Amino acid sequence: MRLPWRLGGGAAALLLAAGLAGALPDGAAASRERVGTLTTASAPSAALGTPIDYTVYLPYGYAETRNANLRYPVLYLLHGRGDTMTAWTRVKADLDRMIADGELPPVIAVLPDAPWSGRGSYYVDSAYTGTDDPGRPVETALTRDLVSYVDATYRTSAQRNGRLIGGYSMGGAGALRYALAHQDLFANALVLSPAVYRPLPPADSSAREFGGYGLGAQRFSDEVYQRLNYPALLPKLDPELPVRMYLAVGDDEVPNPDPADAVHDLDYEAATLYNTVRRADGVAAQFRVVDGGHDWDVWEPSFVDGLRQLAPTLSVTPPAGLPAPLRGTAGTDWAGGVAAAPDGGAVLGYAASGPVDGQPYAGGLDAVVTRLGPDRRTATWTAEFGTPANERLYGVVPLADGGVITAGYTRGDLDGRHPGSPADDAIVARLDATGARTWLTQLGDPAKADRFYAVAPAPDGGAYVAGYTSGSYAATSAGDKDAVLVRVRPDGTVAWSRQFGGAGEEKAYAVAADAGGVYLTGVTSAGLPGTTALGGTDGWLARFTPDGDRQWLTTAGGTGDDLLAGLAVDAAGNAVATGSVGASDGGGTATAGGTDVLTVAYGPTGQQRWRTVSGGRGDEAGAEVVALPGGDVAVVGFTGSALGVPAGGADALTLRFDRRGRQTVAAQYGTARDDAVDAFGEENVYATLAADGKLLVTGLTTGTPSGGAALGNGDVFLAAVDPTVGRP
Repeated sequence: MRLPWRLGGGAAALLLAAGLAGALPDGAAASRERVGTLTTASAPSAALGTPIDYTVYLPYGYAETRNANLRYPVLYLLHGRGDTMTAWTRVKADLDRMIADGELPPVIAVLPDAPWSGRGSYYVDSAYTGTDDPGRPVETALTRDLVSYVDATYRTSAQRNGRLIGGYSMGGAGALRYALAHQDLFANALVLSPAVYRPLPPADSSAREFGGYGLGAQRFSDEVYQRLNYPALLPKLDPELPVRMYLAVGDDEVPNPDPADAVHDLDYEAATLYNTVRRADGVAAQFRVVDGGHDWDVWEPSFVDGLRQLAPTLSVTPPAGLPAPLRGTAGTDWAGGVAAAPDGGAVLGYAASGPVDGQPYAGGLDAVVTRLGPDRRTATWTAEFGTPANERLYGVVPLADGGVITAGYTRGDLDGRHPGSPADDAIVARLDATGARTWLTQLGDPAKADRFYAVAPAPDGGAYVAGYTSGSYAATSAGDKDAVLVRVRPDGTVAWSRQFGGAGEEKAYAVAADAGGVYLTGVTSAGLPGTTALGGTDGWLARFTPDGDRQWLTTAGGTGDDLLAGLAVDAAGNAVATGSVGASDGGGTATAGGTDVLTVAYGPTGQQRWRTVSGGRGDEAGAEVVALPGGDVAVVGFTGSALGVPAGGADALTLRFDRRGRQTVAAQYGTARDDAVDAFGEENVYATLAADGKLLVTGLTTGTPSGGAALGNGDVFLAAVDPTVGRP
């Protein structure tokens, strides 16, 4: 799973620092007037039989009439052993400043007091029955009674993405447990110097003293501790309810006096915790080691930095999911294109690792085309074709008679005229309105790999298809791979073919046509003749006449690895291409983080109209451009950041630009796992415009849709997206 920090059963970010420089600037004058309030109150608790005392922070403007309909995220902050609810009040100025400066949305903060078990309850339901200070059901009281009361009393966002659980020391242990054991309540966790130990606490730990982990007359039970500790919780996590965790510890935490217990020093234990949770499916973690000890010199700057990191995912709006049903098999399947049907339905192309809708299965990955009715859920027909090897589709375009043309590649003898083919061949096929295949053309260099990655309709009912060849298909090979553009007649025969490239590797990823010409875009690894290499891989855009004569060629990108993968002609006749840019945006400015979405527009004569880079802390890429009425365009791709409300892993992304390239919409949606991107970090998503004005978006998902079920290890979704908001 990818989450906004690119983690979940994979890698995460480990940041070692001598301190969090700049985390605590002096309060600005502008912030002093926009301050929240602190009030002490109590909540009834059926579990305890006595009230829970707490302090509540309400942000500036909470009580104003103009904000009466606003909802707020809630921070629940747990204090350490021996402290009281007043400990966390020291961060009020930080909350005021961060909210006033726009680093944090206005939030409510609830600071519960935990007097039970001699202020050493460790926030668990204790089974200790000693007469001195018997244990209490603290966890039940706080996670159920207090949360329910707060939601009923204040204008909260009563859903998991609108809650954060945080704490330091003993409170850090409580925050960790609540985040893992109560995923239904908390999607965000801020865990500071947590007093957690693996497998058991050292002899002098307060976890053994006060009965929190007791059983009967025993103040401490090994079995109870291990049952409640995080290693026992991780296997039970629901990956569909991901937790985003910020973990920090001081580099001068108090050492245990016995050298044999050095592995239980909190800095050591925190590193062990991080390296354990980072591998858990359903957790995205960041880790900071901060200059300081077991005190507020560590906790306060870490609190501020942690909120900065978690703020983008702390939302009053629940994430938008993917609609059911999914298409595919029990294995791994891949999206391969979408076309709008005249009756409001859709035609999907994809690759399936088994039989679909009762169709014969040839083996490996088969090419599949499914016609969905006006409800966009029910299949009216499915065509599946393949060989014992693999086939993939990379685009579907509609025809005037209700049929479609699709393109991709085969690794076998799909047309019956390529026995013993040693490598991939490009394919293009036509299916009529009933799903019957009327022709299929297989072509390429007989001894080398060839693939089509794009298809666009031609005015006469034929098509333009594009991709690459590793050999000499239409010209002598210039390098490792060359880009190819092929004009196919309505009967499937080839009208003309063009091959071009440089000394490296060139691929064409998208093709679009209007009455005046054909546009082609892709990637080059070493520059194309007549252009200037920008650094790393570059995106490129070319224009051809309808007869295949190249008119101009230009590159786009920055100093890192860049590509252009999606293309459309807008209402003004401009070619708008999208893809990704890394390292630098091409103007000497570093990207926001990882790779960002690069979108460029060029006029018919090759002059650049506009250029926009969009991104966040993670990786983003644009995959498709859809021209909208009025001159705007929509870009569809994926994001691993919080450009909208994150759903979990990498999400499907919608951006909208006006005719001048100004971004007007940024939204994301998906499941708790990866959507619109494959396991290699490459986009797998397609889009087109339906007659009702919706964007029809299809792509790969490894998660579970809303109100439905996953079919296998990777399935195909179809979502109707409102381009004015960017979500289904």
